[in-house]
Order: sequence, then C-alpha cells, then structure tokens
Amino acid sequence: MINQLSKGLSLCLILLTILSCSERADQSNLEDQTENKIDSLLSLMTIDEKIGQLTLFTSDYDVTGPTMREGYIEDIKSGKVGAIFNAYGVDYTTKLQKIAIEETRLGIPLLFGYDVIHGHKTIFPISLGESSTWDLALIEKAARIAAIEASAEGLHWTFAPMVDISRDPRWGRVSEGSGEDTYLGAAIAKARVRGFQGSDLKETNTILATAKHFAAYGAALAGRDYNTVDMSDRVLRETYLPPFKAALDEGVATFMTSFNEVDGIPASGSKYLLNDILRDEWKFNGFVVTDYTSINEMIAHGFSTDLKNAAEQAINAGVDMDMQGAAYYDHLKELVSESKVSEKTIDQAVRNVLRMKFKLGLFDDPYRYSNKEREQSQVFTKEHLESAREVARASQVLLKNDNVLPISKDVKTIALIGPMGNNRRDLIGSWSAAGDWSKAVTLLEGIKEKLGSNTKIIQVNGSDVEGNDQSEFNRAIAAARNADVVILALGENYWMSGEAASRSNLDLPGVQKELAEAVLKVGKPTVTVLMNGRPLTIEWLDNSSDAILETWFAGTQAGHAIADVLFGDYNPSGKLTMSFPRNVGQIPIFYNNKNTGRPMTDEKYTSKYLDVSNDPLYPFGFGLSYTSFEYNNLKLSADKININDSLKVIVDITNTGDLDGEEVVQLYIQDLVGSVTRPVKELKGFQKIALNSGETKSITFTITEQDLAFYTASMDFKAEAGEFKIFVGGNSRDVIESKFTLNK
Repeated sequence: MINQLSKGLSLCLILLTILSCSERADQSNLEDQTENKIDSLLSLMTIDEKIGQLTLFTSDYDVTGPTMREGYIEDIKSGKVGAIFNAYGVDYTTKLQKIAIEETRLGIPLLFGYDVIHGHKTIFPISLGESSTWDLALIEKAARIAAIEASAEGLHWTFAPMVDISRDPRWGRVSEGSGEDTYLGAAIAKARVRGFQGSDLKETNTILATAKHFAAYGAALAGRDYNTVDMSDRVLRETYLPPFKAALDEGVATFMTSFNEVDGIPASGSKYLLNDILRDEWKFNGFVVTDYTSINEMIAHGFSTDLKNAAEQAINAGVDMDMQGAAYYDHLKELVSESKVSEKTIDQAVRNVLRMKFKLGLFDDPYRYSNKEREQSQVFTKEHLESAREVARASQVLLKNDNVLPISKDVKTIALIGPMGNNRRDLIGSWSAAGDWSKAVTLLEGIKEKLGSNTKIIQVNGSDVEGNDQSEFNRAIAAARNADVVILALGENYWMSGEAASRSNLDLPGVQKELAEAVLKVGKPTVTVLMNGRPLTIEWLDNSSDAILETWFAGTQAGHAIADVLFGDYNPSGKLTMSFPRNVGQIPIFYNNKNTGRPMTDEKYTSKYLDVSNDPLYPFGFGLSYTSFEYNNLKLSADKININDSLKVIVDITNTGDLDGEEVVQLYIQDLVGSVTRPVKELKGFQKIALNSGETKSITFTITEQDLAFYTASMDFKAEAGEFKIFVGGNSRDVIESKFTLNK
C-alpha cells in the first residue's frame, strides 16, 4: 500500500511539474515546451532509470510468439528498459506498456520497434525492386501503408529505410536499399521517411523512421557482410553520406549505426560520424541507436578492450541507445562513478530518446497505439493488397524482348517451368518480418486467374532452387515440347539475399542454368521470369532466352502483378537502379565511374580486361517497354551561364510504338575538368512520364549551382567554372548530349 501511495505521489509530481512547465513556456513554441517537459522529467530520474531509457531489448516474438526473455519483465518494472523490439500486436504491446506505465516508479512509456522494411503484413516488393519504379509517390505510398499497418499493431518505430549506397551485388543487403546512385538514393530516402512518418508524428498512423546504416556499410570490401570499409573522406561525403543527409532534412527521427569500421574506427565508436558530422555539422536532434550488439562487436574489431570499454567509447562517441548488447545496462553506472562518462552525456542521450516519445504523443496517451478496432480494420485490407499489386507491377524491369511479350491471352498451352513457378515461400523476400508467406499469390495462381480455363498450363518445377537433382529435366523438356509458349521461372531462395547473405558467385544457384539450357534447346518461344534479391550474372541467358523479365521478390501480390505484365494488362516501366555485371570479375561495376589516364580503347595498354568488356550487361537506368521511345531536340536555355544562374534543359520524347507506355527520362551531367577528377556521368534529374502511342512531350529540367557542386581539392563543396556535358536518355548508356560552360 505504501509503495502504491509512493508511486501515485511520484506520478502526481511529474504531472504537476510538467503542467507548470507548460504554463511557463511560450505557448507558441511547442519545441520549447517539449524541452522543458523533458528537463523536468530528467530531474526526477535516477541514474538507473536514465540508463534504462538507453537500453533496447528484444522480445522473442519472431521465434516463440508473444513472450519476453527471462528477466526482461522485471527490467521493465524497475525502469531498466526504455524500448522493446520484435514485439507487435495490440494485445501484446498493450500488456507490456501497462507494465511500464502502471508498475514502474515514473511511468515512462515504452517505445516499440520492429523491422518494417518493405511492408508490414501486406508485403510490397523488396526495396531494390521498389526503387526500380523510379516513382517517388508510389514508394512513399508503400511506406505509408506499411506505417498504417504497423502502427495499427502497436508499433511506434521501424528500422528503415536502409539508405546505404552499394555498387557490389555480392553484398546481400543490396536487396534492402535503392541501388548504386547517390542522387536517386537520396530522393528515395526522403520518400520513405515521408511515408513512414507522415506529416505529423502525433497522428496515430505514423511511426518513427530510422536512417541506416550510418555509415558506408554498403561499401564493405569484397561485398562481404560486416566487412571493413576503407575510403577517402571525399568519397564518403560525395557518395555515401548524401542519402543520410536527405533523410535528416526530411525529419527522420532516428539513425542506426553500421557494423563496419570507417577510417579504422567502428561506426558505433566513431565521434567523427556521430558527433562531428551528425550532431555538430548536420544538427540532428533525434536519437542514435546501434545495430544489433554492434557495441559489443567493437571488441572483436580490436577497438575496445572489453565491454565496459566499448560502452564508454560508444556513449562518448554519440550513441544514444544500445540495441540488445546490454553494454550500457551493465556498465554505464560504473563508468559514471569512475568519471569516465559524465552524467551530462547520459542526460543528453536520454533527452534525445524522450524527445521522440513526446513527439509520438506517448506521454499524452501511452495507449494511443493500442486500438483493437484499428488492428482489425486497417491490416491486410483490400485497398492495401491493390496497392501492393500496383507497386509490384511498376517494380518489374523488362531486360529483353524479342517480340514474344506480351503473351496473347488466347494462347492454348503454356509450359510453366522452374522452381519459382509454383513457389510461395520465397515471394515475399528477405526482411518480410510480420508478413505471412502463405498468403502470397504464386505465379501459377496469377496466370490461372488471368487466363481462366481456356488455356492449358503445364507446370513442372524441373529442379529445386538449389541442389543438383536433374530427375525432372525430361518432364520439363516434354512440357516445353507440348506448349505454345514456355515461361521459365528461375531465381534465388529468399534467404540468399538480405543480411548475412553475401554470395561470391552470382549465377543462378543449383542446376537452374542447366535446366534453362535444356528447355531452351526445344526451340519454343520462351520468356524467362527472374525472382531474386540482387543483380545476377546472366549473360548466357541474355544470349538464349527470347525475353527476360526481372521481377525481384515482388511481395504478397507477386503472382497477380507478374501475370499483369506477362499478358499485357500492364506495360512494364521499371528501370534498373543497379548495373547487372556480365560476370563477377567486373564487380564493383557502376555507371558513374571515373576516367583513367588511359581510358579504354582498342589499344592494349588501356584500362580494360582481356576477356570481357568494361560495359555491364545491363546499365544503370535500363529497362525496356512494350512500346518504344525516341529522344530528340535537346536544347539548353544558354550555352554559357554564371555561377548563380540556372540552366533549362529541354528535350522531346516521342512514343514511337503502338502501345501507350511510361518512360523514365533521365538527365546526367559530366564536369569535364575539375580540381579533382569527376565521374563520366552523374544523375541529376529524372521524370517518369506517360505517353500515348504517337504522342510527343517536351520535358524541362532545371540545373543550378547545387547540381554542379562537389567537394573540391580543398574539400569545399561548390561548383567550379568550366565546361560541362549534359546527357538525356532512357538509361545511363543510351543518351543524346549537349554542352555548356559555367563562368566564374
């Protein structure tokens, strides 16, 4: 009874203090009000309770259902845990929140986080697939739906978007990102943050977004996950940091540290990244969370002597919250007592965490995300499924088409061959978290619904995704012989991309190549449908198959969306955001490389391979349509501009084919001479437009000094006078060009 009375008095004291601060604060300045409330709450907290706000522990939901590990409930009750991840569902999160609110001394609400990466219950295409839409509104819409569903199930926070730039498809986590280009990656980062966080975090259908992994994780040497990163500060700032800055400019609430080191220092201990750049230079006022146990891993890096030392380094570098490692939980109090960490440093970290809880409105109503009616009515809805189908259609990239697509709906017999044809488990891809793969629509189901009973479909796996079993090859060959059209459905298992899924060989796994070769020898019109999480090495397939459609892992509505494209109900408009190499030896390969002193020519002593072209199989920005587009009349508003002027770039695009379609018009620049060398092309604008058959549209881009700026020899970010080339086209390779001069 005494404990209950004491607790009640404490809660009253908090409320009275916060209310009095609110009355004293300038009512027109909500931010000042929030900061005053945070200061008032901090003044009441013990050191243990402060450290609790910096501690993130996991539920075991993904393994055992809605349960907590032994001891964690007691930690919540004692105020030693401020956030929980891998816990979702209104009943479960409400149960845990009640413990935090009603059974702790101060009643500070918990924050619930989860990996909502490309959908929550309704699963959209993997992020690399979504980026292939080049449609920022559609990408934002997908994130918005994910936030609606996640928040309806009691979640406050997602560990997305991943904004890492990567030029190495061996790295499995390219599936979670937006590809190789910084400009496009920054634009998509903003769209995803807008989708997750909405226009006001106080709305109950929003969740905090996380820009991850800070920083340069996508440049892991050899494409091997968790590996070392080594680059100049110029490359870091020009290529890898801009998407993070874009996310910050869009108001992203949290940043997550990366597993790798940068300049010899693990990211979770890097004052340069977390303090100098993120806080001092960029003025970030959200909170920084580690990736899973990355503070602990600084010991294995050889940067920390033990976990206590790692905790000291991390908190002093600027890490606010420790994910699962218990480094802060076990050691921060002792570090404060030893004066190795100041309580002021801890207060600032706590302040950063509490600020986000206030912004979400959790102090106003800790149960505002605990609405059972919302959970039942706003998850996996018909409208969300329709949107998933819409995004999945737009994500697909037509890589080749020798006049076999679209397939006529009057076709009599189709042979659907390959391990992905009737595959349900792999369709939602990696990091599908709360998604239910059993509800995914297979390609076979999508085709059957599209064509009805008038078309005979012969479905044969032919092989597994992995393994050497060729016992079904003869059945597959017989099916091809008896069909009018063959659809080869090939790809990866879902777990072959994503975290800890690096591959040194990017060929189709198992005996799928041999299966395809056997079927292709039959000589029937053949369409290859790829389902995978990264660019693959398929030059042999490009030489053999009549058509190739890259569908990635397309999500819950995969089968319907792919059938829409195959049979012409949707004209493919996707464009690659990562180059496809011809072979692994070309990697890393990307469009905006630099010239060397000996650019490639027919001469031997130039920068080239003896056994393969320097060019990728399919370049960045590439993607075909069922119609064709022609670029003409490229005009510049001036051939010379001054530093403060803007330049208009105008081009005509004509749909020269027989079908209506969409085209992604891409604008690139090249700075011909600089105080440091510049790339051969850099994306600086794009527009996705719809054109009716025979229609011409005039498209205008505007180039400003900001588009021409870079980190100069003195590391100043500015444009330099000189000559520039302008390129416009449907991909980074096939372009028309012009020139202009920037005056001093």
